[in-house]
Amino acid sequence: MKSRSRIGLWLMAGLCLACSGQANNADTSGEGVNALEQAEPNEVTTITLKRQAFEHELVSNGKVEAMQLTDVHFETEGVIEAVKVKNGDHVAQGQVIAELDKFKLHNAVEQAKNTFEQAKLDLQDVLIGQGYGNKAEAEIPADIMQLAKTRSGYSQAQSAYELALTNEANASLKAPFTGTIANLNVKRFNRVTPSDAVCTIIGSQGMEATFSVLENELAVIHRGDKVVVAPYADMAATHEGTVTEINPIVDANGMVQVKAQVRGTDRLFSGMNIKVSVRREMPDQLVVPKSAVVLRQGRQVVFTLQGDQAMWNYVQTGLENADSFSILEGLKEGDKVIVTGNVNLAHESKVKVGRNE
Repeated sequence: MKSRSRIGLWLMAGLCLACSGQANNADTSGEGVNALEQAEPNEVTTITLKRQAFEHELVSNGKVEAMQLTDVHFETEGVIEAVKVKNGDHVAQGQVIAELDKFKLHNAVEQAKNTFEQAKLDLQDVLIGQGYGNKAEAEIPADIMQLAKTRSGYSQAQSAYELALTNEANASLKAPFTGTIANLNVKRFNRVTPSDAVCTIIGSQGMEATFSVLENELAVIHRGDKVVVAPYADMAATHEGTVTEINPIVDANGMVQVKAQVRGTDRLFSGMNIKVSVRREMPDQLVVPKSAVVLRQGRQVVFTLQGDQAMWNYVQTGLENADSFSILEGLKEGDKVIVTGNVNLAHESKVKVGRNE
């Protein structure tokens, strides 16, 4: 009797295990199209889909350079007598940056002046010998006057005097345009030549951003498009600008160089690495927040609200920016798009609407 009881217990245990196995084989994935029974509907928020302007955003990396930037040099050799600026100083056009010792230059001017005065006297002697001593220069034939200037050394002395005056004037190095001093690398008593750069002047007329875009992005970028530039040194310091040039050459990497003029550049330094965002309004687009688009089975899905149910819609997105997609296929104007609470939804899931927009 005891053996029969044990056999009965074993049979009952086997039946229980079989039932349990069948239950475990049921579909509980939650990723299928059919909705599952939910203990409580998910709370969602929705927007009504409508056509609107979409601000397309194209992001790239680049550098910013001053639109005016030049090294300045003395035009003559000499010893620096004074340096009147420092790195970072703002200078106006024509302001003196540095000066050479003018002693030798001034002496050269005086010597050239004396030589020139002597040449004037010699010119008069030549003209008198030609019978034009009492004539004004305008009354003397041009060929006779030119010959007299050459014989007397007048032309050569005049050129030497003018050169000496220019050298003395160039002993004061002046800013060619308004800007900021950089790379100042000379001191008082240094000897410089015309090949030595005294400093660099960065113009105050703005900065130019240079960056590259892929050739397949050319269709969505044009001259006049708005750009926003942010230096990696301070991403919060953004500056607006406008696309000014698109170089019509595709390089070996499939990239095209673009330039943009940037405004409000007080916190930008020439040579900075920057993030560039090109923005352009595309009219008549169906636009949804990025939060509305979820992945199901490797495809993009947007849930729409019908009654109290979430309906599964495969979509094709087009353009994108930091927070939105444009929709090319799968939705229509007027649809109630679920934008939050959609992460765990399945097709025909019961939902309750917390807020509409």
